[in-house]
Amino acid sequence: MQQIKGTVLKSRLAFVEEHAGAGGLQRVVAALSPEDQRELRNVLPVKWYPFPLGERLDDAIVQVLAGGQPSFFIRLGEASAERNLATVHKGFVTPGHPQAFLAKAPVIYSMYYETGRRDYEKTGKNEAVLTTRDAETYSAPDCLTVMGWYRKALQICGATAVQVREEECRAKGGAVCRYRVSWA
Repeated sequence: MQQIKGTVLKSRLAFVEEHAGAGGLQRVVAALSPEDQRELRNVLPVKWYPFPLGERLDDAIVQVLAGGQPSFFIRLGEASAERNLATVHKGFVTPGHPQAFLAKAPVIYSMYYETGRRDYEKTGKNEAVLTTRDAETYSAPDCLTVMGWYRKALQICGATAVQVREEECRAKGGAVCRYRVSWA
């Protein structure tokens, strides 16, 4: 079964608390099963957790706070990148060199997910394609989080007018999850 690092869950929980306060976080967690609530009480950043736990947390966030709008996860991804790339994954940041940062996508992916891989392909001076393959599990909210994460990450590297477009998504019937990334 696909697993995700605790940093993914911690980022989601922190984002909820920052944007909806402690009460909003309590409402989201209360919407989960007692087992999930126990699991989320003491999330360790370096521990692996079942991907379905993250899916259930995502579903609760969408229902409780986002009014059913999954686009909330783009903002969550941006906040996660801002937090993680300023701390635990700061070494990945390459100021002034977005392509160099994107070339690290396979390694970055392995820091967050246990199975599958993310390929990087430079398609132009200011454009690249990231493709996630062989992940055992996937979800539309997770893809939106990835899109927001890479948009903010490239901005941190100094890119402007960053666009991340989803070209294919397994959660929507695609064979892979593919993102076209461009910037000025």
